[in-house]
Amino acid sequence: MISHLTVKDFAIINEMDVDFYHGLNIITGETGAGKSIVIEAVSLALGSRADTAFVRSGKEKAIIQLVIEDCSEKAANLLNENDIPVDEHQIVIKREISATGKSVCRVNNQIVSVSFLNSLCKHLADIHGQYDHQSLLDPELHINLLDLYHRSEILPVKELVEKLYAEYKELTSKLHTLLSNAAEYQRKRDFMSFELKEIKEASLIPGEDAELESQLLILQNSERIYSNLNAIYTSVYEESPSVLENLSKAHHKLQEIATFSSAVSALLSDFNDVYYKLEDICHEVRTIRDDITFSEEELDTAISRIDLINKLKLKYGGSVDKILEYQTKLEEDLSVIENIDEAKEKYSHEISVYEEQLQLACMRLSKLRKEAAIEFEDKLKEQLLELSFNSAEFKIDFSEQPSGYTANGIDLVEFLISTNKGEPLKPLAKIASGGEMSRIMLAFKKIIGDYDNIPTMIFDEIDAGISGVAASVVGKKLKEIAQKHQIICITHLPQITACGQYNFKIVKNSDEESTYTTVVPLSEQEKVEEIARLLGGLNITEATIKSAQDLIAASR
Repeated sequence: MISHLTVKDFAIINEMDVDFYHGLNIITGETGAGKSIVIEAVSLALGSRADTAFVRSGKEKAIIQLVIEDCSEKAANLLNENDIPVDEHQIVIKREISATGKSVCRVNNQIVSVSFLNSLCKHLADIHGQYDHQSLLDPELHINLLDLYHRSEILPVKELVEKLYAEYKELTSKLHTLLSNAAEYQRKRDFMSFELKEIKEASLIPGEDAELESQLLILQNSERIYSNLNAIYTSVYEESPSVLENLSKAHHKLQEIATFSSAVSALLSDFNDVYYKLEDICHEVRTIRDDITFSEEELDTAISRIDLINKLKLKYGGSVDKILEYQTKLEEDLSVIENIDEAKEKYSHEISVYEEQLQLACMRLSKLRKEAAIEFEDKLKEQLLELSFNSAEFKIDFSEQPSGYTANGIDLVEFLISTNKGEPLKPLAKIASGGEMSRIMLAFKKIIGDYDNIPTMIFDEIDAGISGVAASVVGKKLKEIAQKHQIICITHLPQITACGQYNFKIVKNSDEESTYTTVVPLSEQEKVEEIARLLGGLNITEATIKSAQDLIAASR
């Protein structure tokens, strides 16, 4: 649950700290005091889109911080999976919005993305504005609401359907691709066989083109290479006196004087290294020279081989590796063509097996949904009766998907309702009154809320369009839901305010420089006075005080 909210420099809020509690927390205030701003701040902390317009005029940034106590197991697991520390199931969420447009999200002092914050907060709180009941008007979402009911039985079967459908879809896609490509493959078969034969006959070896280029360069310049190496060897080793002979004499003279000078001794050591290194080089020159041969036939063979490889490169790829990759692809494609009947039979058999399993799973899922729907209908009618729909009828209508199998099974589900005696059942979208939709949504939340494991529900003036007895009924229903959930509700109705276990008031103040809003907790006496204000406006009398006390007594 949300145990603490801190807001600073957000819209008309200068600085605000408020503690919330488990149970029914009611927030009231005069029109224009900024009641919805508080919910907007909480919504931002829970991951909604940031807007620089929320930064208080003249300030650098707005800061919203939420402290969540006793977070759900799913939320704790999500944090652990992302290496975010959780201290005794407490989460601290901090959102900063800069006037320049930058937004920073932190969870337990670790920076996270907005998308992660959204994923996390789905397990922490559920916010409902006066127009959020529009989700009930979308028939595509009805099946998800039904699946939450009896979820322990329905969801495992639903997951199985999703898995089988994915396999079934992949196999049918492969078969479709095979059949659509078969005719094209048959037309290309002879040409592909010719290409494969041409590449195979070349017997290409990876990297041989580079070796051939090097070999060809040597063969084309063999006479010059031999001549230069021979001249080097002769001058260093064979001429009289040769370079090595002269170096040997110099070496002998250094030896004679090495004992007289440490510098000469060091020079002798370096000289020795040069002498023996040159001797090794000379032997290597002779070896390379003697290996140089010129063969007209070998040159022609190398040129022909390079020409062949270059032609294949132009046709099948820019390198030997690319040609060999193309060869492998040709072999695979020809193998498919040669075994296409076998592949069709294999895919068709596998599709038949998966379709049979998918059909059984879909029928099982549909059966579970229809069983859950009967119980759901009865429970929702009970809730509607408690919410003053004395003649309401509710029905969950089932039909089959026109497209056949889907990842969600074969069912189409739509909620039908009649709120007045004698009226036919109609889709929820046909319900005219916003006040009726608010109460209907509350009935759904009472049932589904016991299953979705979201600890906090936040309602922003969902009581719009209702009054009188209906308002008292909504207040009692909120109090009932608050037995298992933390409820934070903004309202303008005294009947709902009277049901609050913890009451707060939005107060707007002004000074010479600005206007600012804050939230203050109300004592029991202040709660009575606030309800009296909601009943009688500015003129609080003994009668309105008495009426406020009666409302509180009735709510208890």
